Amino acid sequence: MPLPLVIVNPASASGTTSKIWPQLASDLRSGFGPFNVEFTREASDATVIAKRAALKGTRFVVACGGDGTISEVANGILESGKDTELGILPSGTGGDFRRTLEIAADPRSAVRVLRSGKSRRIDVGRVTFTDRSGAEVIRYFLGVASCGMSTKVIERVKSGGPEWLPGSASQWLSGRISFGASLMQTAMRSEPTRVVVQIDDEHERNLSISNLCIANARYFGGGMKIAPDAKLNDGKFDVISVGDLSTLKIVTSAPRLYVGSHLSMPEVSHTLARRITIRTPAGGPQVDLEIDGELLGHLPATLQVVPRALSVRCNV
Repeated sequence: MPLPLVIVNPASASGTTSKIWPQLASDLRSGFGPFNVEFTREASDATVIAKRAALKGTRFVVACGGDGTISEVANGILESGKDTELGILPSGTGGDFRRTLEIAADPRSAVRVLRSGKSRRIDVGRVTFTDRSGAEVIRYFLGVASCGMSTKVIERVKSGGPEWLPGSASQWLSGRISFGASLMQTAMRSEPTRVVVQIDDEHERNLSISNLCIANARYFGGGMKIAPDAKLNDGKFDVISVGDLSTLKIVTSAPRLYVGSHLSMPEVSHTLARRITIRTPAGGPQVDLEIDGELLGHLPATLQVVPRALSVRCNV
């Protein structure tokens, strides 16, 4: 049987993963045992590598990187159709999916989970959307897919963080601070997003939103507890709609996002759904879509829960 495979994204965490990989590898060998390793070079490499490994009979594939890398590895496993287990060795900016699984950011703690954690079957999201070339594509997600202000925040984070910070400073900012600072700056320039939403078999509704999140897991945006009640194995999404808020309201309410107390706000609605479709109103502007923290395309999109589709090594 093939050894476990570790797929490393050396560019994650602004390139820090490449620098610390020798120490990560040493911790992994001493705390976990022998493994094979492959490094990604460009976007989607992790999906191709994971799929190939699963088809060759690898039973355990570990993603070393951030949420985007973890998502790509999961997509490769799911596309293979094999019952390969996913492991996580965190080394990224956001760290949102590992938070839901209660996996620490500390590598040695994560290695202990890889060695002695429990295998758990979780739901995944399956989303059909329009990619940047205009083609309709299908992708799976583990955490959150969203549209609205979040896409602008992610774009700002990936381009180096808030404009008032020098580039060198943005590299050492933690994920929470980088996302939070970018949120504040984005809020000052953001306008409401108009979308048409259908949840399960209900009638379509026209919404004016600051943000719309379809959550499989609890966290997004570098530690925001956007869906505090989300469960990874209940067969449903938590759909969080944040209404058209003023800049002042967004800024003053931001701390509530990190502790998960925003659901009590009158401008926030929360419902459960197995399937949701989102499109722009006729003649409306293009609305971008983020999936597990990556800007991959735009609306229209259809999102559906795939119950208990993936095995994950976790701490809970």
